[in-house]
This record gives sequence, C-alpha cells and structure tokens, in this order.
Amino acid sequence: MSRLFRGVFIVWTVLRFGLDELVLSSFSKPWIRTLTRVVSVGRDLRSPRGARLREALESLGPIFVKFGQVMSTRRDLLPLDIANELARLQDRVPPFDSDVAIAIIEKAFGRPITQIFGSFERQPVASASIAQVHFATLPGGREVAVKVLRPNMLAAIEKDLALMHMMAGWVEGLSADGKRLKPREVIGEFDKYLHDELDLLREAANAAQLRRNMQNLNLVLIPEIVWDFCMPDVMVMQRMKGVPISQVERLRDAGVDMKKLARDGVTLFFTQVFRDGFFHADMHPGNIQVSLEPATFGRYISLDFGIVGTLTEVDKEYLAQNFSAFFQRDYKRVAELHIESGWVPADTRVDELEAAIRACCEPYFDRPLKEISLGMVLMRLFQTSRRFHVEIQPQLVLLQKTLLNIEGLGRELDPELDLWSTAKPFLETWMLEQVGPEKLLEQLKAEAPTYAKLLPGLPRLLQQYLKNQSGGNRRELQELLQEQKRTNRLLQSLIYGGLGFALGLLAMQLVLRIRVF
Repeated sequence: MSRLFRGVFIVWTVLRFGLDELVLSSFSKPWIRTLTRVVSVGRDLRSPRGARLREALESLGPIFVKFGQVMSTRRDLLPLDIANELARLQDRVPPFDSDVAIAIIEKAFGRPITQIFGSFERQPVASASIAQVHFATLPGGREVAVKVLRPNMLAAIEKDLALMHMMAGWVEGLSADGKRLKPREVIGEFDKYLHDELDLLREAANAAQLRRNMQNLNLVLIPEIVWDFCMPDVMVMQRMKGVPISQVERLRDAGVDMKKLARDGVTLFFTQVFRDGFFHADMHPGNIQVSLEPATFGRYISLDFGIVGTLTEVDKEYLAQNFSAFFQRDYKRVAELHIESGWVPADTRVDELEAAIRACCEPYFDRPLKEISLGMVLMRLFQTSRRFHVEIQPQLVLLQKTLLNIEGLGRELDPELDLWSTAKPFLETWMLEQVGPEKLLEQLKAEAPTYAKLLPGLPRLLQQYLKNQSGGNRRELQELLQEQKRTNRLLQSLIYGGLGFALGLLAMQLVLRIRVF
C-alpha cells in the first residue's frame, strides 16, 4: 500500500510541475494530454522546463535530488537547458535526527557512543542526500569527521528505483521525445551510482587511493581514513579545516594567491586524469576547501569521494590526442581518432566526420584561447559522435562533466585563466612519455618476470609443438626449411660473388697503379 501511495505522489508531482510536457509534446493522442491537464488543474507552467524539473526533484526528496545530480552528468543524453538546470541541484538536504545517527553508529560498532569516541558533536556539520557528517574526537584526542549513512536508505531506494524503472518504461513508450531522452538508460546508470555510494567502505577506499596518488604533489590535502572505525554505513576520517572554495573574498583577504590556486586546480585535474587515470568526479564547490593553516597554506582540500572516474590507457591516449589535434585544427586527425577508438562504425567516411567536427569546433577559434572551454569542446565532440551512431563511454561523460566543473571553478578564481596554456605542456609531456624510450624500458621491465619464466621452456614447447603436428604440417615445415636453405645459399652466393667482384676491382686498381709507377 505504501508503494502505491508513493507512486501516486510521484505521478501527482510530475503533473503538478508540468513534467508531462517533456514527453507528451509529440504524442498523437490528445485525450491523454487533456486528461493530465484536468488532473493537475491550477498548475503554473510559466517557469522553464528545466527549472520545473529541478523543483519537482527537490520536492520528491533526497533520492530524487541525487538522481537529478547524476542526470546532470549525462550531457550527451539530455537537452542542454535541462542539464544546466539540474547541475544547480545542491546536495544540501535537511539533516536527520542526531539520536538516529548515534543509534546507527552504536549498532555498527556494537557498543555505546561514549566507548567509541572521546567526544561526539550531535549537531551535524554537513547533510547530503546519502549521508551526513558529525565532528568527533577519538579516545586519544585525535579530531575526526564521522560520516553516517541515512537510515533505511537501501529499502527506500529500492522502492523508488523500482518506480523509476517502471515510469522510465512508460516515458520511453509514450513518444519520440521520450525515446530521445533515453530514460531507462539514465535510470540504469543512476541505479549503479547510488548502490556504489551506499557502501561507505567503497568511498573510504576511493579516498585512500586518491590520497596515495596525490601525496607527493603538495597541491591538495585528502583526509586520512581511520580504517579501524570504518563500516559499510559509518566512515571515520581525519578532520579537515579549511575555507569553502566558494568564499572567494575571504580567501583573497587571507592572502591566498588566486591565480596560482586556479592553475593548481587545473594541474590537479590533469594529473589525476592523465597520470593516474583515477580522478575525483564530484568536484563541485561544496566538496572543495582551501587550507589557511601555516604549514599547508593555499592548498586544496578535497572531500566526498563517493563518485570517482577511471580511465584506461586507451581512454587517456584518445583524450590527449583529441585535445592536441583540436588545438592544431587537425580535424581529420580528430575524425580518425574517433574511428580508431571503435566508437564510430568502421565504415564511417572520414571526410564526412571531419566536416561535422569542423562545423562544431571551428567557431571556438574566433575567441581568445583563454575563453575556450575544453569541457564544451569535449561535449561537442560527443554530440557529433552521437550523430554517427556512437555510444559514448560513461567514464568520458563523467570526465567531461568534471572538466566543466574545473573550468568554471578556475575562471571564478581567475577570470584570465588560460586553461589551454596550463594544460598543453602537461599533455605534451604525457604523450612524449607514452612513446619515448623511458616508456619502452618501463614496459620491458614490467614484462621481464614473465619473459624470464617463458624463455627457458621455449625450446621444449617448440619441440612438443613440432611432434604434435600432423605429417602434412611437418612436410610443410620441411619445405619451408628447405626453401629457407635455398634462399640462404642464394644470398651467400650473391654476397660472396659481390665480395669477389669487389676484390677483383681492387686488385685491378693496384695493378694499374703499380704499372704507372
């Protein structure tokens, strides 16, 4: 019964905010549109459709807020106005009762809160759609932050996700517009992200990996995970003290070099992407602070590691070469890269794809480089690829969304930031490392143990192979060996003949010189 009431409330909210207009605009049966207007009489549709969608998700609760945030990352699937509006969703929701948070912690550790922490602040310092955070101290006095999963999250999301999947099927079957939005694909991706975020041990592992990757860069601080106090629904980490990145005036008044801060953000992003292939993919201002502590003054502080992106070596090479080719206006190479990657059908005509890419990219070169958005370039490339029947990889869409966040943040800190000038040397160095002698030696070193095991047994394996071959194969092998011997004899004859001819010429020269003298 509760599921029925929840479904009715969702449908009523959809109609009240006029979201049916998103999918019924091309529907051929007018009576359905008339019925929705009667049911939702009095609704106000003067706001843009993207704003109405955002407000509807906020009214439906935390799960739908998170859904909107994940949808905003799929700019390859959504109209631009909707994606931009959903990107405004803030992961700030009312906190749940502190007594409930304490009960979850005590259940996870099997003992009272006073035996777990030296002190525990009941008032949460942050509240999000999946969890909330409290400050505490460990028995030894160490200051920590405690992240607690919202209660009954799994049961709640399973109900809402089941309804979302059902409604996505309806939307996709109602009209061409519904199919174009690919709701079932979007819901499926959201399902994956949400279940990943419900395991705080997974987030803790992400944080530990990023901390290990960034520890020698001296540009960012990532909290240390206190593993003895981590459970699937409770995560304890080092408490970080910083100023939110959005408080630009406060940072400037404190003496932070804003231009350097902007450049450092770009360096961090490209290091995570092209060196490590493992990047923080939720870098909105709410998850970024700046340290004002004397020992770490001006460094970034990264928080919330529920969503990370990963790239393979093929992905990284594709991106680096695409960026380089774009800024050299080598659109043919960009088209070839799309085909070589396998994301465009092999029979695609290079000249047609080249023309499409030129049409979407060339207008950017009428602007100064500092005004060129790499994130928008990547998005336009994805959109062009979609016209040629390619399914863009989710990790690249996540990267494009993060790149847009980094660009927006960097130019808010420094309006004169030339992103390309900051990124270009990094890309060039990375590409040189991929094809240079150091990379070859590194690969040989990595494969050496395998070769060391295989080489001693190679003669025995070859002998076994020859013994196991049929007579016909052995005859072919013998014929090949005989042919090789004949070829060797021919080459030897040519070499010896040529050598004899050369010696003969030399001898004639000596004789002639002797006669002259």
